[in-house]
Amino acid sequence: MQRRTLLKLAALSTIGFSRAQAFAQPGRNISNTESITMNDVIIIGGSFAGLAAALQLGRARRNVTVLDTGLPRNRFAEHSHGVLGHDHKPPLDILAEARQQLARYPTVKLVNAQAASVSGNIDKFSVVTSAGNSLGARRLVLSYGVVDQMPDIPGFSEGWGGSIVPCPYCDGFEVAGQHWGLIWSGPQSHGQVKLFRDWTDRLTLFTHGQAISPDVRADLSRRNVPVVDGLITEIVQRGSHNATVKIETGHDVPVDVLFAHPRNKPSAGLHESLSLVTSNTPLGTVLKVDERRETSTPGIYAAGDLSNPLMPSVTTAVWQGAMAGIFAQQSMVV
Repeated sequence: MQRRTLLKLAALSTIGFSRAQAFAQPGRNISNTESITMNDVIIIGGSFAGLAAALQLGRARRNVTVLDTGLPRNRFAEHSHGVLGHDHKPPLDILAEARQQLARYPTVKLVNAQAASVSGNIDKFSVVTSAGNSLGARRLVLSYGVVDQMPDIPGFSEGWGGSIVPCPYCDGFEVAGQHWGLIWSGPQSHGQVKLFRDWTDRLTLFTHGQAISPDVRADLSRRNVPVVDGLITEIVQRGSHNATVKIETGHDVPVDVLFAHPRNKPSAGLHESLSLVTSNTPLGTVLKVDERRETSTPGIYAAGDLSNPLMPSVTTAVWQGAMAGIFAQQSMVV
């Protein structure tokens, strides 16, 4: 991945979404004055999980409306990795291709709109968009994802997705054998130290002022992992991946890539208004779902990072979205 400024990333995200919308057949998108009829399913969130759900429902000839704001979580990444058939492709290009393919299904509508509110219950849900349009649906799929909460460290936001990344499966191969840094975010970081050994034996851990127990420090020492104590005052970007981590003590540590796991939160609060049951994880809040991807409210399904407490990725988002769409369709069979 290469570093981009946030302004450029936002622009590219908008361009990617506009490009994808252009692939839709004429009349496919809902306008503010279009008459709204009852959908079988409304999907809120049109990134990888939402589009995967729409694909299955479209192939089942169910009437589907996908609402999306065009801001996928991984828009900061130059490439997506580990996605079968799409490895090393820009994520916005993959989404654009997916929307192009959905254009062949006449019962699927892609709408560039935000869901402002949701009410009702199974077989009679109501969704109001930010433009004031009212849509009805028998089922809902929530796939509006999460947003990462950037720490108040100068340079962190600017480096996110470039010199600062969260996932070794997504980015580790490209920087294997190089000097990695890891910002401690809690006990789970100890597991990351062990995991990273499959990619590199050169790792430096930054505590950023957090306490690490003596037994963990002893294990880190045994693994020859240096620990740098003190608050991080700034992260200076050096090329596409490289960064220099500045510490309050005046200690500067250059690394080839820096791994970090900031907390995240759902990108919208619709689940709160619906009183859906959630689960707290070390990195944030996710929706609880059963084996059919159904939430605590009958008729509402969830997929993608919004309901993934383990290891978010494009691959898991796609299969979860497909399952949510299939099970939503099966629940309407009489």
